[in-house]
Amino acid sequence: MTKPAHVPVLLDRVVALVAPPLDRPGSVLLDATLGLGGHAEAVLTRCPEAHVVGVDRDLHALELAGERLAPFGERTTLVHAVYDEIPSVLADLGIEAVDGVLFDLGVSSMQLDVRSRGFAYAEDAPLDMRMNDSEGPTAADVLNTYAPGDLARILKTYGEEKFARPIANAIVRAREVEPFTNSARLVELLYSTIPAPARRTGGHPAKRTFQALRIEVNDELDVLRRAIPAAIDSIGVGGRVVVMSYHSLEDRITKQAFTEVTRSKVPVDMPFVPEGHEPALRLVTRGSEQATDAEIAQNPRAASVRLRALERIRPSTGAAA
Repeated sequence: MTKPAHVPVLLDRVVALVAPPLDRPGSVLLDATLGLGGHAEAVLTRCPEAHVVGVDRDLHALELAGERLAPFGERTTLVHAVYDEIPSVLADLGIEAVDGVLFDLGVSSMQLDVRSRGFAYAEDAPLDMRMNDSEGPTAADVLNTYAPGDLARILKTYGEEKFARPIANAIVRAREVEPFTNSARLVELLYSTIPAPARRTGGHPAKRTFQALRIEVNDELDVLRRAIPAAIDSIGVGGRVVVMSYHSLEDRITKQAFTEVTRSKVPVDMPFVPEGHEPALRLVTRGSEQATDAEIAQNPRAASVRLRALERIRPSTGAAA
């Protein structure tokens, strides 16, 4: 397989956020979405004491990342798993706590760039969209079997598509003539269904539908809802969780999870916080950070990124907070 070009988003900032607790022997970063290993490579280079556990559901990504990270030898451990399986991954490795967890969410550059994966709408390809293409239903399965109401729901919820209902109805009519197999036919349907004035704004008219299908096929939001608390539970004192989101729903889930574990549970009318009742975690970033104009110019995929980070400052009392 040809290795696609890979420009990690917010590379320097991400390394700066995860690096502080990785400056001691035995420190571990869990890269929960390893991808092609760009962030992991930078961490291993700049934090010579760190070990990286790289997790990805995509076997092809693990293979390519393994080649990239081979020079670091035994400082890397690669695991084929979904990122909500953090507790079992660490248990299998005998790791009680890590010093950092990194999530770079959404579709990877490799998945977008490799035509046969079916993530991109710019050229005709099989409607697959599975991040782990060895199991589970494909995007074609969703298009060909879901009820009209369910299709409309995922298009509206995951793609924020204003024309979700007309698109869903058009898909159902089209599949009765011939099942969907490739992306070009779906893109053609979207062009004919979305009104011309709407097609002229907001980017490619297929963007929202393809995003919604990808999220549905990979159960991305429910996986994230389980993964963020698991990541928070896995870090020791001084450990950090860093999340890069590219979709408003992903960022909302991250923000809510971070807010829950960093806010004080003491009633607001109390004049002070009793000892032992302080939050065990603190926000490292103020709100969500975005890429600079210069970075977006160099790497257009950084345009929608939202970056958040938190740190454990006290031992857990048994819950994430």
